[in-house]
Amino acid sequence: MTQPLVDTELDALLDRVPVLQGLDRSVVELSGGLTNQNLRVTTPGGDYVVRRFRGDGELLGIDRDAEHHNSVAAAEAGVGAPVVDYRGDLGVLVIGYVDGRTFDNSCFGEPGVLDRVADACRTLHSGPRFVNDFDMFARQSRYLRTVHEHGWPLFDGYLDHDEAFHRVEMALAVRARPTVPCNNDLLAGNFLDDGVRLWLIDYEYSGNNDDCFELGNVSTECDLEPDQVEHLVTSYDGRGSRQRLARVRLQMLVSAYGWSLWGAIQATASHLDYDFAGWGRERFEKAARGFTSDGFERLLEEATGAD
Repeated sequence: MTQPLVDTELDALLDRVPVLQGLDRSVVELSGGLTNQNLRVTTPGGDYVVRRFRGDGELLGIDRDAEHHNSVAAAEAGVGAPVVDYRGDLGVLVIGYVDGRTFDNSCFGEPGVLDRVADACRTLHSGPRFVNDFDMFARQSRYLRTVHEHGWPLFDGYLDHDEAFHRVEMALAVRARPTVPCNNDLLAGNFLDDGVRLWLIDYEYSGNNDDCFELGNVSTECDLEPDQVEHLVTSYDGRGSRQRLARVRLQMLVSAYGWSLWGAIQATASHLDYDFAGWGRERFEKAARGFTSDGFERLLEEATGAD
């Protein structure tokens, strides 16, 4: 059983949050949270999650004000936890605690889960527009510039795939649809199942984006099999589409190639005891396999063609 935290500094911080001020509290740290410390705070009036920001948000392209705004919008859409308070000056976001099962990759093979995931994503994408935009091509360029400027190590062979990466960018621009509010970071741990609905949490990297990026990011981060990717896309769209499936498969590569640089940055910049280099290398190698696969050219053609 997780032991409650006893921390005088933390206690003083929580007393500066009105909804928690002066109350009897039990505080336990939740798992996950590489750029946040996530705390479950139980009071006589209810349970909350206090997200304490940590790490260099600017270095990683995290806009905490946008995260707050978009968290509110996601709650209004019906898939985000309710937002209780935001204190940017304290580095704290307070949301309602959702009592549910946190997914891992194995959950996506359970009957009906992919349809529920598609429905949750569609609900978020149909909700209030976010305050900012997210473009992995622009973010990857910024991350790469950061790595170069600091002289940090880059994965061997990373730049060999630059041309392929930008060929994908050109292909995706051909039949681009209007952007929608996306989480952009839906790894398995950001899905919570309360037994009735799926909740999507953690809006650090949220922004209006191509819905195919969202589906592609879920597919690569949660290690979906090819038939599962097709099921997810068909369920999301309500019909099969060769073009849409190709776009999602290309966005899987975009996600893996771009986010791998997040790991390269964190490997040197973060003080946490975590294998960020291994995390980033795994994603780079996924992308590299895709860019050099026999089916890459076919995906480019299908993404730009008609069904």
